[in-house]
Amino acid sequence: MSSVYQAPAKINLSLRVKGKREDGYHDVDLIMARLDLTDELDFHSSRTTTLLCEEPGVPTDESNLVVRAILEFEKHYGRKAKQRITLTKRIPHAAGLGGGSSDAATTLLAVNEILGTQYSPEELSNMAAAVGSDVPFFLNPVLSRCTGRGEQVRPLVPFAGWTSPIVIIKPGFGVATAEAYRKFIGSRRLANVMYDVQTVKGLRMSNDLERPVFAKFPILAIMKMWMLERPGVSAALMSGSGSSLFALTETTEQAQRLATDAREHFADSSLFTYCGIVNPQ
Repeated sequence: MSSVYQAPAKINLSLRVKGKREDGYHDVDLIMARLDLTDELDFHSSRTTTLLCEEPGVPTDESNLVVRAILEFEKHYGRKAKQRITLTKRIPHAAGLGGGSSDAATTLLAVNEILGTQYSPEELSNMAAAVGSDVPFFLNPVLSRCTGRGEQVRPLVPFAGWTSPIVIIKPGFGVATAEAYRKFIGSRRLANVMYDVQTVKGLRMSNDLERPVFAKFPILAIMKMWMLERPGVSAALMSGSGSSLFALTETTEQAQRLATDAREHFADSSLFTYCGIVNPQ
């Protein structure tokens, strides 16, 4: 008998870099919200734990956060989880949308339920933080402020009902998160690119990693500025360390039109586009 779980993507509505930590990470101040875009994980009891995924470029060894999550869970469980996990990817990887982190958090929630271990939210959060900085957010992915290295999650209760239609566009290449942070110090703004804070329904948004990433990949800056000029767009930014960019629109129809226009304008067969809802209620 199998059990199927959905792992939602996230968007960084805001990303501020506060400084380098002694452990090599950076202190950050993030505002994160889930999307109605999901991966799917199918769990089935097995003699050994294995991860299966047919998506090209997605590893199935210990470099995958799902496998790391299982190993972390087993440290606390004291025995093998014995699950065959089939991962169906819909969230593009190396995109700044948290697909790997979400898959890992969903794995922790799933095996805790399937095996009946009844670990508390705090215990699961500690496991999640050991796997990756963004993983704890996905244990309860309501609109939240995430601080520390991203693992300290606090729901933004006044904005619980905040939502918006959203368009995501991602070119065929990815961005290495570690490199984006490494090049943050000393990075400069490109001319004629808007990096200022944008406010939508009282929520202030900006992304400090746009500076180093846009410097290396100017096409992302061009895409952002193009989206800001489209009708109905209330804000446009890069998500996380990229390479995804997003635009918030006033209506779903405007979002769908923007996605269509992006495919036509950039004429890139590898361009990923997605229309949906950020922080769906």
